[in-house]
Formats: sequence, C-alpha cells, structure tokens
Amino acid sequence: MKDTTSVVILAAGNGTRMKSALPKVLHKAAGRTLAGWVVRAAQEAGCAQPIVVYGAGGDAVPKALGDSCRYALQAERLGSGHAVMMAADAIAGSEYTIVLAGDMPLVRPQSIAYLEGQARAGGYSALLLSGILTDPTGYGRILRDEAGGVTGIVEQKDASEEQKTIREVNLSFYCFATADLLAALKELSPANAQGEYYLTDCIGILHAQGKKTGAMVLNDVSQCDGVNTRAHLAAAAARLRERINRAHMEAGVTLIDPTASYIDADVTIGADTVIYPGVILEGDTHIGSGCTLYQGSRIADSTVEDGATVQNSVVLQSRIGAHAQVGPYAYIRPGTSIGAHCRIGDFVETKNATIADCTKVSHLTYVGDADVGRDVNIGCGVVFVNYDGKNKYRTRVGDHAFIGCNTNLISPVEVGDCAYIAAGATVTKDIPADALCIARAREVVKEGWARGRYETHEKKEK
Repeated sequence: MKDTTSVVILAAGNGTRMKSALPKVLHKAAGRTLAGWVVRAAQEAGCAQPIVVYGAGGDAVPKALGDSCRYALQAERLGSGHAVMMAADAIAGSEYTIVLAGDMPLVRPQSIAYLEGQARAGGYSALLLSGILTDPTGYGRILRDEAGGVTGIVEQKDASEEQKTIREVNLSFYCFATADLLAALKELSPANAQGEYYLTDCIGILHAQGKKTGAMVLNDVSQCDGVNTRAHLAAAAARLRERINRAHMEAGVTLIDPTASYIDADVTIGADTVIYPGVILEGDTHIGSGCTLYQGSRIADSTVEDGATVQNSVVLQSRIGAHAQVGPYAYIRPGTSIGAHCRIGDFVETKNATIADCTKVSHLTYVGDADVGRDVNIGCGVVFVNYDGKNKYRTRVGDHAFIGCNTNLISPVEVGDCAYIAAGATVTKDIPADALCIARAREVVKEGWARGRYETHEKKEK
C-alpha cells in the first residue's frame, strides 16, 4: 500500500448491545482490543499511522491505542458519514482513503492492500468489498445496474421489499479517492430512517456524478464480521486463536490440543516447545525453544528460556532461565528472575526476587524481596520475612548456602557464601560465610507428661 493512502478506522460507537461501561472497540479478543486488531492490520498493510475516529468512552480509546495512531473526535454520533467528516482534515492531501469499522478484528492486512491496489489500478472513485450471504438481514444491500456497476447501497431500514431480497451486502470495507470522498461528504443528508449521515450514500452520490464506483465480492466474508455482542466477541476470539495457534504449529510448536491452548497475539514461541491443553500465554510473553508447558499453567508478560519446564503454575512479569523447572503449583509473582537449571518446587511463591543458576527452592516456601546466589539449597517451609508491617526489606543469600527447612529469614539480613542454617531457625542477624547458624530453643523431653494429660481429659469427660 502506498504512503499516499490514509486509513480511517471508525471506533466511536457506544456498542450498547455489549452491555458494558467499556467502549465496544476496547473489549479484547486473543489479547488485543478489537480496535487494536484493525489498527495492526492497517499497519501491516503499509499504513504507518491509521486515523481512529473515537467518541464513546471519552479518551479511553486514544489512551489504549497510544501513539501508534492519529485521532479524530466524533463528539456527536450522527452516523458513519459524519464520523468520516470528523477525519476530513486528517485525510486531506492523501490520494486514497481506506475506511474500516473498528469492530472487525478478523480483517486481514492482505485484503486492505488488495482493495487499495485494485482501486488505484482501476481508477475508481469508490471501490468496496461485498459479500454474498444466505441471510442478508441487517446488512446494507449492494445496488447494481444492468451492466453490473454499483449504483449505490441501501440500508436495511430504508430498503424496499424487493431490495431486501438482494443477497449481496455491504461489508463496511471501502476505498475512496480522497478528493472525491471529501466532495461527496459535503452532499450527505440525514434524510433516512435513522436520521443519520450514511457513508454508504457517498457511493450513490459519486455514481450519479459519473464517477467510477464498484464492488468486489469477498470470498471469506467472516473477516468482516462485526462484534456487537459478547457472543460475537467469543466467536471472534475463537477464530483469532485458531489463526494464532496454526501459525505457531507451522513454525514448529507442538500444541497437544489447539482448541484448548489460549495464546495471545503478541506471544512468541520457539520451535520444539510442547504445550499441553489448558495453558494460557498472555501479553508480552516469550517462550524459548524446547520448553514444556504442562496443563493448567498461566504465563503473562514473562520470558521462559530454552528448555525450561513449567507445570501447573502461574508466572507473572518474570523470567524463567534455561532448563529451569517450575512447579507444580508454583506462583512466580512480578519481578522474579530465576536462573538456569534452577528447581522451583510445588507451592513455592516468589516475588521481586533474583535467584541465580542451579539453586533449588523446595516446596511450601516463600521467597520475597530477595537476592539468592547460585547453587543454594532452600528447604521446604522457608519464609523470607520481608515485611515488618510498615516497610519491606531485602534478604541476600550468598552462593552455595544451605537454608534448612522451616527457617525464617527476618529481613534485612545477609547470609554469606557457603553458610549453613539449621532447620527451624529464626534468623535476625547477618551470618558470615562458612558459618553454621542454629537459632532454636534446646529440645526438652519430659517422660510420662503426656500420659498425665490424657488422664486429666478422661476425668473431665466423665
């Protein structure tokens, strides 16, 4: 697509059928907003900065889409033609303008580029994509003359009974010669059943002026399916996941059950990784080669390096090193960096922690706000006590240290290289390198004490 083509994305509607306080186009499917999918398609087709017309939800749409787009405000929603009028200044100076609906997440960049190329090659003032539907109810109908030329589009509510029998429908996917579009917009009138300015009326206006107008029938009309309800949203998300999963499989990833693998649009996965059913990969997540992700794992905005294994665990905004093993049932919270060849056991929780290579963290342990060296052994039931009720502090553990089971490390505290902490210790002072720490009461055994206790209970029960 040439640099002299603008893309306008209509995203100002309320989307009342979604029954949501969130603007319709900001609902997500496969990890990206509906409008975000359309924006990405326009960018991949060659448009650097699409123009998004927004209105409902205030500034929510510009905030969500950011600097990747330009914006035009439609403060009063008076129809699709009125929406494009709001973008008139932004498209002025371009040769052609593509107009798309912001609730069509399945639209393909190839279709955008093809429509624009055909419009240029054919010298069209307006060229649109149409579809042939078995049930065209609700769609605008394409009107053609005897020679097959498009003379206009009539909306469902304005169509005669004869026109309602037409099965060729408008898919809200247009390419206009910009100068002709701007001129036609000035002639629009809200004299219709909706009392709105229809963009579709521009086709009839241009045809009446002797301009070249046409429509190409699209075989895959599903890519122009709009999302108007939660059911539509779920259906679109399923189609997008199918595309995403197929692309990963074609790149060498094994999905045991593609229908039960939930992978967001921006996730990357290396070859020979195996993903079991029920895995959820979200946001800015990067999975290396040769990894194994077992069922029930959720990984969001994180990196899992080559050869690592994650089993039935949650990983959020963290890094899992190469050939590390995590889980089952571990909770890796934001800010965690786990080194290569580490072992993070079941029911371990980490947060804002750096764990160096080859360290083992056994089950039922909490490592929070900590820097742990390499080849450290942390026994089960260990707690890094990082919070005093007001402030949080860090704990530092040196290389090759041994932390016995059921130890409490009261932050801030440092454990030196090769230090050894006996089980059951509560540590409040720094431990030098190579030292042994025993911090528990001496064991006392009173023979016969328990028998007397049981006899007392038996008398009370009688």
